Amino acid sequence: MSVSPSAEVRAEAESRLAALATPPRALGRLGELGVRMATLQGVVPPRPLADPRLVIFAGDHGVAAHGVSAYPPAITGAMVRTFLAGRAGVSALARAHDVAVRVLDIGVDDDFADLDDEVRAALQAHKVRRSCAPSHLEDALTLDELEQSLAAGRAVAREEIAAGADLLISGDMGIGNTTPAAALVAVLCGLPVETVVGRGTGVDEAGLAHKQSVIETAIARLGDRADSPRDVLAALGSADLAATVGFVQEAAAHRVPVLLDGVISTACALAAEHLSPGCAPWFLAGHLSPEPAHLPALKSLGLEPLLDLGMRLGEGSGAVAAVPLVRSAIALLREVALLSDLLPPDA
Repeated sequence: MSVSPSAEVRAEAESRLAALATPPRALGRLGELGVRMATLQGVVPPRPLADPRLVIFAGDHGVAAHGVSAYPPAITGAMVRTFLAGRAGVSALARAHDVAVRVLDIGVDDDFADLDDEVRAALQAHKVRRSCAPSHLEDALTLDELEQSLAAGRAVAREEIAAGADLLISGDMGIGNTTPAAALVAVLCGLPVETVVGRGTGVDEAGLAHKQSVIETAIARLGDRADSPRDVLAALGSADLAATVGFVQEAAAHRVPVLLDGVISTACALAAEHLSPGCAPWFLAGHLSPEPAHLPALKSLGLEPLLDLGMRLGEGSGAVAAVPLVRSAIALLREVALLSDLLPPDA
């Protein structure tokens, strides 16, 4: 269980916000975010962000071969190569906002034999397996593979924190990944499948109905295991999603804020909270995805997204786009004068 952020620091940050030379509540949610960052950092005023870091966990999903995505599984490996080349959407955003990017092959169905040996070794340093099983036919991971994946994510978080990360962002790449994410949200939030299934990469009406059927079958296989978050994650998740769970768990344990991206990372954060209650106070929501599972997952975690731009790219892009808001909120709480400093002593 993670240590909760300090209530005393929050009270001090709220007092500073109220004392700024601005009209009451004039800073709106930016003021609230500044208070939140001070609370998570444990210091008032909050420190400027020095080293935000994004880790993209990549993995393939067995269900992708069963008609749940508009794109073929081979796109996963192609996109990993695009991240490494710095040419993806999130790469451009990360350069614009000074966010370091790391991509890891946790479960991609690709050997990446074409890559330089050193690059390949770094990419696959925490690889668990190639793809995962189709969850509507069998458990996506064995319990041993689940533990390996969780441990990989925890190790990566420790590595990034040791390297200086003061804000961690989780991204995911894997064709078909909205299927396990929706399944996790349905079970962990106790919601009907039809209310959380979206179009992902853009399936048509028939594809959407088929995707819903696949998820319903996968959940039905759980039986009485639905009460065990660990069993749910093994049966319905994947290596990359489980690694993300471990990543955000470890960040919370080290009191490092996590800026969540879309439905994938939020589903993983939800699983982390179920596995290790007390993680959620360390999470922030970067944006709101149009995927139907995202909003109920955020509400379950008590989070309100910073942005709502209709983004559904994934990769961590929505969270990276929100980094300037985090920096702005910190700057306001740090740099705006206090009203008492502007008034004469006898005012």
